[in-house]
Amino acid sequence: MRQGGEGMTIGIVAGEASGDALGAELVRAVRARIPSVRFAGIAGPRMEAAGCEAWYPMSRLALRGYAEVVSELPALLLVRRDVRRRLLAAKATLFIGVDAPDFNLGLEAALKRRGVRTIHYVSPSVWAWRRERIGAIARSADRLLALFPFEPPLYAAAGLPVTFVGHPLAAEAATATSRRETREILKLDAREAAFALLPGSRVSELEMHSELVLTAAAEILEAQPAAKFLVPLVSRETREYFEAVLHRLQLETLPLTILYGHADQALRAADVGIVASGTATLEAALSRCPHLIFYRVNPLTARIVARKLLLPYVGLPNVLAGRFVAPEFLQTEATAANLARAALNLYDDTIVRRRLEALFAAMARSLAAETASIAADAVVTELRLAGVAC
Repeated sequence: MRQGGEGMTIGIVAGEASGDALGAELVRAVRARIPSVRFAGIAGPRMEAAGCEAWYPMSRLALRGYAEVVSELPALLLVRRDVRRRLLAAKATLFIGVDAPDFNLGLEAALKRRGVRTIHYVSPSVWAWRRERIGAIARSADRLLALFPFEPPLYAAAGLPVTFVGHPLAAEAATATSRRETREILKLDAREAAFALLPGSRVSELEMHSELVLTAAAEILEAQPAAKFLVPLVSRETREYFEAVLHRLQLETLPLTILYGHADQALRAADVGIVASGTATLEAALSRCPHLIFYRVNPLTARIVARKLLLPYVGLPNVLAGRFVAPEFLQTEATAANLARAALNLYDDTIVRRRLEALFAAMARSLAAETASIAADAVVTELRLAGVAC
């Protein structure tokens, strides 16, 4: 049995901003217990800051949908092959795939066959579509770390150990005073109508959604001339793209405040959010922000996904509630007119907004846990199973 993890390498791969945040907290929690451990793989800036060695930047995996991935598939396969080779050369004890299942599950399976223990962090949405993936996940991973309490029972029949770690966003969920406090930070009057616009975190999402949300904002402004709009964007690249669309549409006079990141601030301050489907919808719920959900993808991707959907909704707040609590506008229904009208209707209905805020507060309580600590416990368990004394 190896002692104390001296010289030990743990491979880790994350593919987008939410995975970078999860991975960074996990890296810190494990290194607090095993200071000598080396993390290496594909990482974002937060993981690098936490001490992970990035062989490739996370942006290499920031693709979405079937049609969008096809042109990049040969390059992605070369990256995956190189990461596998380097981890085997480093005699990695454990590999952690953080989300990005289309990339990570194949890598996990290949490493598992070579004797490397594997963890998949974040269950793919098997409760919503592609239930057949459960078997593949069980064959690829020695353990799954799940963010939602309804996920572990889904894997029981497959014999895959699943650890519910809670959702890290719940630890910093909004409180009853968050809207007032955040508006003070952003210098927004408490009585002003404020709308958060979240078009997505990737350039490919901005390409689909920027014109849509900006046109919707212009329509909202016609009905609410004093409205303000908060737009969190995660990078200089996404900001430059968004501003180029703003200029092309000649909407520079819109009362926009563009934030670098800080989606939590935009959502906590807003009366209503217009939010692209994904982790941001959960962030909206945990910010106690009444919101509507929208999304557009390549039509081919949409047709493939539609055939496999198991639930009538895609937004995480709706999944957690088991019913529509946030309206959804997908594909052809995602029009500026629909988004503007739904946002204005929600803004005008104070009773519905207060009920949603109470519901979202209860969701936050159900998801709260010491996520990084529980996940680090699971990593230590797998290291011990690999023969490392720690």
